[in-house]
Amino acid sequence: MDRRHFLQHGALAAAALAGPGRLLAQPVPPLFDPIGPIMPIRAIPDRLFRVTVCLRPFRAAGPRIESEQVGRKLVVHNYGHGGSGWSLSWGSAQEALRLAMAASPKEIAVIGAGALGLTAAIMAQRAGLRATIYAKERFPEVRSARATGSWTPDSRVAMANAVGQPFADQWSRMAHGSYAMWQSYVGLPGDPVEWTDRYTLSDLPPDEMRAAFRASEVAGFAHYSDLIADITPRSQVFGPGSHPFATRYALRNSQMTFNVAGLAHLLTDDFLAAGGRIETAEFHHPSELGRLREKVIVNCTGYGARALFRDESIVPVRGQIAWLLPQAGVNYGLLYRNVSVLGRRDGIVVQDLGADDRFGFNDPDETPDRAAADASVRTIAELFGGARTS
Repeated sequence: MDRRHFLQHGALAAAALAGPGRLLAQPVPPLFDPIGPIMPIRAIPDRLFRVTVCLRPFRAAGPRIESEQVGRKLVVHNYGHGGSGWSLSWGSAQEALRLAMAASPKEIAVIGAGALGLTAAIMAQRAGLRATIYAKERFPEVRSARATGSWTPDSRVAMANAVGQPFADQWSRMAHGSYAMWQSYVGLPGDPVEWTDRYTLSDLPPDEMRAAFRASEVAGFAHYSDLIADITPRSQVFGPGSHPFATRYALRNSQMTFNVAGLAHLLTDDFLAAGGRIETAEFHHPSELGRLREKVIVNCTGYGARALFRDESIVPVRGQIAWLLPQAGVNYGLLYRNVSVLGRRDGIVVQDLGADDRFGFNDPDETPDRAAADASVRTIAELFGGARTS
């Protein structure tokens, strides 16, 4: 989950346009329904059943989507999406497939069985190609199984000072293409993708909340929320006494949620049902790709591309999640004191975004920090200890 998607969509942007104090000085039109009863999260250590760490494959120049001749193979790279892998996966697959189709293949190999690999393979099948996935790991062992599960298409996707308009245009195509595809999964049995409410909670009024957020972001990541304003739900600010949380203000919007465990099973089943194959394989050097029978290969190895293709431009951005047991009625997300919470079907993910942004950049350590996980859970426990909930 990305703070920017809480703070910069809708209401706070409107506050900026209205000028200081104008938004809260005037009555809020009844464009939205009021916040109903909120199911408190049982944020206690006994319900914390695991702690996972994911290394986001970040590249300052954005995802690598380009072709390269490796021996007799045409390799199309599709990796380096930072924290936007799930969100951009379908649109990224479209970009990669366009390059792959230049060789007029009848079959294609995909390296990697994570979110990017599965969607690229399915997209190839829909284009009429036979597809085989070669991977050392599958769900739930792949890194994308440890993702937060939010639609955050510009989360740690590039550095603002390293990209220009061509990338922004490509990003917009990928974001819109992925959004349209993921929307087709909403409403399917098991809710692999669903819309849920998200809340940003603070005692600061919107203008000060926005200023504090800007001051806290020091990495210089690129952000493109204005390019997807046409597909971004509007937001609303609730002032003191108008919401059930133990903070003065609550900002609410809606966001797509990926229930990753169920979604991964669905994508895998769809791929296999369409005639796809998954073979266990491990590659240590690009020359080893020569043993594959397919002449066109889509490389979706994510952070693994750093070692496989000696790509030092990939920088790990460490992110840790504390997993609380699933809880009936907790189907929303919130951000409070830099701790993000998202209720999913397979568990409640709790993440310290402040620690990720300040200390996770270029940190390749995947060892879980239980003390930090406990601290994040305690922060949420403090919130609900004083909340006016039902």
